[in-house]
Amino acid sequence: MSPDAGQAWFRLGFFITLVSLVILPFQRRDSAEFVVSVISLIIGLLILGIIVLIVKLSK
Repeated sequence: MSPDAGQAWFRLGFFITLVSLVILPFQRRDSAEFVVSVISLIIGLLILGIIVLIVKLSK
């Protein structure tokens, strides 16, 4: 993976994670928005984890 692509994916994962963490405390636990925020948090963390794993394995 090129460094620019890795950096772009890392920024995307960080953005998704950060936004979902900021929005999450303001959602009611029994609402659909809370579920969407939790799922987006999981997706953001997965993207970050995959990118870190790819970078570690490529070195």
